[in-house]
Amino acid sequence: METGSHIRLVLWKAAKAMEKADLKSLAYTGLGLSDFTVMEALLHQGPLPVNRIGEKVHLSSGSMTAAVNRLEKKGLVRRAQDPEDHRRFLVRLSPVGRRMIEYAYEKHRKNMDRIAEALTQEEQSELVRLLKKIGFRADQVDKPN
Repeated sequence: METGSHIRLVLWKAAKAMEKADLKSLAYTGLGLSDFTVMEALLHQGPLPVNRIGEKVHLSSGSMTAAVNRLEKKGLVRRAQDPEDHRRFLVRLSPVGRRMIEYAYEKHRKNMDRIAEALTQEEQSELVRLLKKIGFRADQVDKPN
């Protein structure tokens, strides 16, 4: 019988292996994984306030600010005042940033699909279902026994 700690170890190793493959495919862009995930969120969600991006990509406020500053310095994103709430700023992809992330995301998607091909379509669906189930349960457990 598998233990929770063994499941956690296997999940961690699989995630690290996928991350390593992902980083290799992003190396040509000069983007780190956090910068890529910020740009990916903007690609799929459109302009967002910095704190919302941080929530989506699980980066702290300080890490988010640093990532947006790096991307802005490279000309890949822009900050603009939110027309609906002048107290906050939205981050959006620049035209150059949009082209870069569209290309990088497509390469990323293909790499992840190649890895997922180790499983049948049915197994992929089952894995997603089970990972969501375990993630939901992990969120419910507030303290160890």
